[in-house]
Order: sequence, then C-alpha cells, then structure tokens
Amino acid sequence: RKQRLAAAYRIFGRFRFDMGGAGHITVRDPELTDHFWVNPFGVHFTKIRVSDLMLVNHHGEIVQPPAQVKPWLNQAAFAIHSRLHQARPDVNAAAHSHSLYGKAFSSLGRLLEPISQDAAAFYENHALFDDFTGVVLDTSEGDRIAAALGDKPAAILKNHGLLTVGESVEAALWRYLAMENACQTQLLAEAAGAIQPMTPEVARLTRSQIGDECTAYCCFQPYWEWISAEEPDLFD
Repeated sequence: RKQRLAAAYRIFGRFRFDMGGAGHITVRDPELTDHFWVNPFGVHFTKIRVSDLMLVNHHGEIVQPPAQVKPWLNQAAFAIHSRLHQARPDVNAAAHSHSLYGKAFSSLGRLLEPISQDAAAFYENHALFDDFTGVVLDTSEGDRIAAALGDKPAAILKNHGLLTVGESVEAALWRYLAMENACQTQLLAEAAGAIQPMTPEVARLTRSQIGDECTAYCCFQPYWEWISAEEPDLFD
C-alpha cells in the first residue's frame, strides 16, 4: 500500500496536481485500521518516497514519522481524511487536490453530465458538497464533507476541487484522474456549444460497465508500470 501511495503522489505531481501545499492522498493501514499513511507537508509530490510517508492516527498524532524529512502534518489532510476514513469503513484510500479543471468546474456548483463514456462512470455516482466555508482545518468540516459524500466514490467540492475514494489507492487515484478529465471535457464541450448527454438508461448501463472498483483498480496499472519504471527511487 505504501508503494502504491508513493507512486500515486508521483503521478499527481506529473499531472501538475500540485498547487502549493494543497492536495493529499491517504491510505488506511491494513493492521491499525484507525490509522492512515499520508505525505509530510512541504515535500513536493514528485519527490515523495516510501520512506517519506508517515503514519497518523485519528487524533492527529504522528505514530510513525518519516525517515529523513520533517514530520509536518497537513492539517487540512487530517481534517478531511481522518473523518472520511472513520465514516466509511469500506474506504481504504482517498485523494484530493486543487487540480485546474476540477477547481474550475467546481465553481459551477453542479454535477457532471454523462457526455462521454468516461464521464458516465460518474453518473448518479458522485456528490456535490456546496457549502464551502474556507480552508478545511477543523474536523467538523471533514464530517460535513463525509456526510455529503455519503456512500459514493467521488465528490465535487464547490469552490474547492475534487475528492475521490476507493477500496484501494489504485481505485481512488484512477477515479481522480478520470474525474479531472471529465471536468476538462465538459468545460471544453460547453464552451463549444450545447452539450447532448446520454439518456439516463444508457448512462446507467455504461456506469455499470466501467464505474466499479475492479475497473478503477485495473485502469491504474499502466500508470503504476510507467512511474515505477521511470522513477524507481520512489521505493527508497
């Protein structure tokens, strides 16, 4: 899990989902299930190694610090992810960032439309959190985000960005990439003219074919092969 998490950060960095210190990906520890692994604040995503990850409990305590860098915990990461992991026992990983197209689309305050096969994976399968009140530094805000997410695998955080979750790092990371792409596609399509979404029946069928955990896990694999081959220092 830690290897996949370090790779996920590297991929985030390659896709430029690295707006300052914003953005975080977490994975639940398989033994201490009320603990999760997260990156230390201040290390660029493209430089994250397995040894840089730190183990944090749901009280915000760093139980296992990183090996070589300062153990700074991103408070927004703790406020959001600790509450998500508590609220959703089925969720082992969560990803959030202030990526360009997700952030732009979030300002519209609405859900994605099923205008492509890829976007249909999110049809009736993502939520909208429309009550932004500033930087998330309090766990009560994390509770509200978790409540808005409900049992869905993804959410648009209005005026903020995107959030995706999964049973694995692989699924959460792929969903983030796919959701960011769906936001970009819809913004481009609407700039060109009136969009023509699928019918609900076709959108639901398509979601059933590509919106599941197994598909999300499998879609991550080419990215894993790419980043682990090009940047083997992530295993350090």
